[in-house]
Amino acid sequence: METKHITNPFGDEGKGSGDQRPRQQLTSGATLVNRYNIQDVIGVGGMGSVYRARDLHFPNVVKLVAVKEMINMAPDPLVRQTIVQNFEREANLLATLNHPSIPRIYDYFSHDDRSYLVLEFILGKDLETVINDSNGFLPEDQVISWAIQLCDVLSYLHAQKPDAIIFRDMKPSNVMINHNGDVVLVDFGIAKTFQTGQKGTMIGTEGYSPPEQYRGEATPLADIYSLGAALHHAITRRDPRLEPPFSFAERPIRRINQNVSVEFEAVINTALQYNPSDRFPNALAMKEALMNVARKTGALSKITSALPVSTGGIKPLWSFKCEDEIRGTPVLHQGSIYIGCYDNNLYALNAADGKFQWKYPSDGGIVSRPAAHEGNIFLCSEDQRLHAISARTGKVVWTYYTEGKIYSSPRIADGHVFFGSEDQDLHAVNATSGRVAWKFSTDSPIHSTPLIFNEMIYFGTESGSFYALDFRGTLKWRFSAKRGITSSPIIKGQAVYFASLDGTLYALDSKSGWAIWKFRLGKGSISSPALADDYIFIGASDGFIYCVDTRTAKEVWRFKTDNQVSSSPAIFKDSVYCGSVDNNMYCLEYRTGRLRWKFETKGPVTGSPVVFDDIVYFGSTDHHVYALFA
Repeated sequence: METKHITNPFGDEGKGSGDQRPRQQLTSGATLVNRYNIQDVIGVGGMGSVYRARDLHFPNVVKLVAVKEMINMAPDPLVRQTIVQNFEREANLLATLNHPSIPRIYDYFSHDDRSYLVLEFILGKDLETVINDSNGFLPEDQVISWAIQLCDVLSYLHAQKPDAIIFRDMKPSNVMINHNGDVVLVDFGIAKTFQTGQKGTMIGTEGYSPPEQYRGEATPLADIYSLGAALHHAITRRDPRLEPPFSFAERPIRRINQNVSVEFEAVINTALQYNPSDRFPNALAMKEALMNVARKTGALSKITSALPVSTGGIKPLWSFKCEDEIRGTPVLHQGSIYIGCYDNNLYALNAADGKFQWKYPSDGGIVSRPAAHEGNIFLCSEDQRLHAISARTGKVVWTYYTEGKIYSSPRIADGHVFFGSEDQDLHAVNATSGRVAWKFSTDSPIHSTPLIFNEMIYFGTESGSFYALDFRGTLKWRFSAKRGITSSPIIKGQAVYFASLDGTLYALDSKSGWAIWKFRLGKGSISSPALADDYIFIGASDGFIYCVDTRTAKEVWRFKTDNQVSSSPAIFKDSVYCGSVDNNMYCLEYRTGRLRWKFETKGPVTGSPVVFDDIVYFGSTDHHVYALFA
């Protein structure tokens, strides 16, 4: 059989096409468009280099970027035009994508006969280098963790609308392992949208590409095959480019590496089936199979606990000391952090450096999270009042009195502030005037923060009642848990989710209040759930952070802290952040529950974190507000 070489025109396999004349690299110290200062060459491809550069538009910090270069030396004008169009297509494609395993694109420009993409700089090694640098076989649990993440990003690409995006060149050299040990998919030069019945040119990388890709056909199932080939390479250290195409069956995994489980071998073999219909039907199905392998073999617990973790040496970007415990959650608004403290003050701090801006004194401790709206900060306090404060000056605009302490956080919608009080009422207050629009009386104090969605209001009470009201304050339905509901609800699709002190995580139909499912926690919970993909995350007083599949109501993983978890999780990119009464803020990989890092304060962390632009903000009962790199 004749072996055909399939080339990647923009990646490391592209050296066989186009003009082969020497191409001068940019030198260290050169500056592109008066903005990107070149520091070093970090990769060389067939049509140019990839550079590490500093973005000079940020003079006070060192912001590193990757600059991908395409030198167009084709003599034929039509070929030159096509090359530029393909490079622009990669830029346009990346600009539409938003996933933690895909580099962000910052800029695109051309200069003379060169075009440049400016991308997020990924600190780490590509998987091929990791394989080659290892003294022996890579651990199965580590490879499974990477495989799960790669399935996740492929599922994201294949789900793009109106047309799926086929990566078409999955291989170890296009998979970066970043400094956290997580995958980032790089080089989208030949990725393209998939349209049924459409055939293209023969493109990809020999050894990793499936049979149909040699015929110019690439569907989402082609990426499944290539992922299987990359995993076969990673777990056996046998490079498929050095073997006859489609010959994986002649190299059984467990004959090469006896440490591989039968279950993991079966997943890889299914992905590598010659006929597309015999492979996994989609990336999500392959991800589920990998998760099942991890549960059955015990790899999931190894993923969550045995891999290298950063537990020390983490230094805050900044910290600010208040006069008493911080039990609440901050809000970030227009470059400032606003957070309440048990010294009765609301603090306004510069989010960039933590510098004090102003503080506003209430007459009671502040546990609730502030809310920002049209230049004002809205704050609830144990002094039984809702305060409206100017975000610019810190001066009071108006106050609204209730007849009980307020632990519920304000939510703003349609020009009104909604919150609960220990006076057993849910209050709706005009955000401009501070006048009450209506009040709804319940059966007990309200600590839960209301959820506003589709002109409906959802909240729980300390007696265990869960209410659904319309915007006029009219009761639509009511559900009863066995104990109090301090947890604040969230909603996705038809389901509204919350936890109770009865030790149950509930999913109710948002229109009727009927229970869709219930998940039993180890103990009661006052934590508010968070959602990402089809996963829901929540803490409980048994000390665990739980991940539950919203489709099946089955546990995906749980992570053990050393004390109860009162904090509510926050999701950013592919991580979940949550505090614990054991004094730590935890960062976990949300698909597997693997600990990435933890940061220890000198007091319990009962408030919840806020994550924005790669920075985690939170307070601790040790009196400090912290800002950490995510």
